[in-house]
Amino acid sequence: MSASVETATALSPTRRELLAVTAATAALSVLPKHVRAATAGDAIRPFKCAIPQKEIDELLRRVRATRWPGNETVSDRSQGAQLQKLRPLVEYWGTEYDWRKGERKLNAHEQFMTRIDGLEIHFIHVKSKHADALPLIMTHGWPGSVLELVKTIGPLTDPTAHGGAAEDAFHVVIPSMPGYGFSEVPSETGWGPDRIGRAWHVLMKRLGYDRYVSQGGDWGAVVSDKMAAQAPEGLLGIHTNMPATVPPEIAKALADGEPAPEGLSADEKAAYEQMNALYTKGAGYALMMVTRPQTLGYALTDSPVGLAAWYYDKFADWTYSGGDPEKSLTKDEMLDDISLYWFTGTATSGARLYWENNANNFNAVDIKIPAAITVFPGEIYQAPKSWAEKAYHNLIYYNKVDKGGHFAAWEQPDLFASELRAAFRTLR
Repeated sequence: MSASVETATALSPTRRELLAVTAATAALSVLPKHVRAATAGDAIRPFKCAIPQKEIDELLRRVRATRWPGNETVSDRSQGAQLQKLRPLVEYWGTEYDWRKGERKLNAHEQFMTRIDGLEIHFIHVKSKHADALPLIMTHGWPGSVLELVKTIGPLTDPTAHGGAAEDAFHVVIPSMPGYGFSEVPSETGWGPDRIGRAWHVLMKRLGYDRYVSQGGDWGAVVSDKMAAQAPEGLLGIHTNMPATVPPEIAKALADGEPAPEGLSADEKAAYEQMNALYTKGAGYALMMVTRPQTLGYALTDSPVGLAAWYYDKFADWTYSGGDPEKSLTKDEMLDDISLYWFTGTATSGARLYWENNANNFNAVDIKIPAAITVFPGEIYQAPKSWAEKAYHNLIYYNKVDKGGHFAAWEQPDLFASELRAAFRTLR
């Protein structure tokens, strides 16, 4: 049974049509030579994004019919997304923004679908022209998508055109997590970071990569950490820009609402204060998704502006922009990402990952395989090297940079690519 038929009852009309396009494309196309032959049911099929025009028109209708709330009663961001910041973005969305340009950003790269562990998985796969390139799988986060990583594809696959050397090249694989973008929405529980990590190993093996590295930020960092803990044969090492390093005694003090313990270094005390601010002022979004993703999803799936506000608030929090995300990301970049969630109807399933993984993903891991860390100044917290060395026991690279935030690859693609080249150099 084809994917388009098999999953039809669980998908919105848009997703049914997209999968139908995928199936038709696969039937008419010859698979690239680099794709390893797959067993029955595991075929790798070419994919192109093609949102029906009627869906675009319906989005514009809804955006233009927005019922706006009143102004917040404070002059800062303490009540959430500010009306005077969000409204111009939404008005642009409804008048000047062109989704087809965002669609072309995706379709500029080879995309595929394959079935892993019962789910259709969408991924971008770009091979480097350099024969000895190192295979790399990169995982996006929330509220991001594969779009937050596409600007790094050129610098990573073709380093000689971006200030690097041929020996720094990567073959790049960027999957959409289950329930995100064009990957299928799970119809059962159990699709947490552990299971995603195992699926990614299957994907890399299916593509013919017997040795590879993994990278991630946000949820991608959690997935990479889980892969490192699983240590499958062929995984050489990981890189993370959101490392899990908070020591047990520090985690307990934070949970108990205590002041920073005595004896911390300056970096450790700063990290403590950043984590304390997250727990006391900035974690409400996560608590809602951990406990009530379905209830929240009704609003995010029905209201494009509700969806935009929910995501824009985190773009403001987590970019290295002082609360003005337009300084780090263009309007089109933010709206490309928000529109992707809208068209695929994945706001609820994206939030559900928090319910699946009700854990503190900043607390120290116990990783033994080679690991690399880049600390960006706009990250939720700047992990001290002293903590990182205790969590990642084979820390092969640690560096602090002076630009970029939580969405590091999106905000600073060239710097991000440079960091990956340096981080994985000893593993080639």
